[in-house]
Amino acid sequence: MKSGNTIHVEVHFTPTSAGEESLTGKNVIVIDVLRSASSILVALTNGAREIIPVGDMESAYKVFSKLTREVTLRCGERNGKMIEGFDLGNSPLSYTEEKVKGKSIVMLTTNGTAAIVKARYANNLVVASFLNLTSVVNLIKSWQSDVTIVCSGQDNRFSLEDTICAGKIVAELTKDNDAFSLDDGARAAVTLDKSFGGNILKMMKHSDHGKALVEIGFEEDLKFCSNIDSFNGVPVLANGVVRLNNEQQTPVLKRAS
Repeated sequence: MKSGNTIHVEVHFTPTSAGEESLTGKNVIVIDVLRSASSILVALTNGAREIIPVGDMESAYKVFSKLTREVTLRCGERNGKMIEGFDLGNSPLSYTEEKVKGKSIVMLTTNGTAAIVKARYANNLVVASFLNLTSVVNLIKSWQSDVTIVCSGQDNRFSLEDTICAGKIVAELTKDNDAFSLDDGARAAVTLDKSFGGNILKMMKHSDHGKALVEIGFEEDLKFCSNIDSFNGVPVLANGVVRLNNEQQTPVLKRAS
């Protein structure tokens, strides 16, 4: 703990409310439940060498041009669908061990990777979803320092599923622990979790982003992404690439569902 001082937790509902300078040097948690945080975790657990997040198409092709095609995948989406010419989209169910093991993945998504890139100068930056919630909480506790949670949102708008995930993280951090102080965003996230976080899949199916994904055929992704603590690794950004903080993982998703 910071010399016995209170540990502050703040939550931003969208990346637009957190400037790049305000995130520099901070401990940052980026949440994108649907779906890039979930896909990143699955890809790394299934043996991907690294994830290289990019914020726009120009950056994606620039990074990709510097890497060997045989060991690199271009992955990502626009409006929920795989980008034309890319190898994979943004469904976590597609990141099987057969497809990603040993590969460097250049990833571009509408919300998640843009938020990661924005926070790239953080002191610590981890990627969170429902899938690894407890592992993220435990890592935050080990820092014993202030933390900023950034919800990726949907097209720079409020996202219910990301905010509820943030609320669950804050609730776990503060359970039986008075060392934490919360900003209004953190308090609101906890309140929303109490109201809508009891049935995550039901909440997702009624959220704007969830309904949009169901409409284009990704209902199975909602089911997968609603599972709490089905993984124990935490993706961490360092030197522009994301890798797991715990390399001892059990491969999952041998085949796409």
